[in-house]
Amino acid sequence: MNNTLNTSKCEPCNGKTHKLDYDEISKFLSELNDWSVNDNQEMIFKKFKFKNFKNAISFANIVGELSEKEGHHPDISIGWGYCLIMIHTHAIKGLSINDFILASKIDLINL
Repeated sequence: MNNTLNTSKCEPCNGKTHKLDYDEISKFLSELNDWSVNDNQEMIFKKFKFKNFKNAISFANIVGELSEKEGHHPDISIGWGYCLIMIHTHAIKGLSINDFILASKIDLINL
């Protein structure tokens, strides 16, 4: 895992936040563990699997706390045995470095 992403802090976003291009997305995606990008390169996502609903919701709550600290918030879908995390930068309707910083930190959560 890339220490630069793990140790970076999400910066507040606005309409002038740099929107990553295809090459930048590919580079940062290669530094993550099993994250995918949607077809129009506007969101990264990962489905985390758990043995039950309780663990999935606990994981989602930890992601929520981390997201609050980072000031960057994913979309989360929870069901029995899974938690789907979807990250994008709303202000630019695409991907920014913040999305990859948050994803790398989510990967460090041990439940």
